[in-house]
Amino acid sequence: MPDNSITLVGNVTRDPELRFTPTGRATATFGLAVNRRWQNRQTQEWEEQTSFFDIVCWAEMAENVGESVTRGSRIIVTGRLEQRSWDTQDGEKRHRIEVIADELGPSLRWATAQVVKNERRGPTNYRQEPAHASSSAGGGDRRPHPTAPATYEDEEPF
Repeated sequence: MPDNSITLVGNVTRDPELRFTPTGRATATFGLAVNRRWQNRQTQEWEEQTSFFDIVCWAEMAENVGESVTRGSRIIVTGRLEQRSWDTQDGEKRHRIEVIADELGPSLRWATAQVVKNERRGPTNYRQEPAHASSSAGGGDRRPHPTAPATYEDEEPF
């Protein structure tokens, strides 16, 4: 089965831009610079190359990114590559490859972070089933909204 996963560690190049779709779903976009450094074996000089990526976050993650991430932050992003295509007003075909984030967090290599857990935000990400439909002791079956990102039922949030 082909896999389209990518993990990047880099520095945020611009503050996240938080927007909302007409249906109220949050989206955040920002830039990430990833540096690669190596020593040239012939000259013994250090060389560096920087790659730039556009990162896209959706739903609750987008809102968290809007509140937490700033230009210059060093972060880790895992996600998938997605290509968008469109025509300009001049009729030119344009393409852009973006990273659609699945997970995002601070890099702790040269910094510390304090994690604050958010409470679940209700109907935008989960719908509440009637109590009688639940098999859990919590009094309600929390099932993901059809457009919510994949979750892992066996994982306990920290």
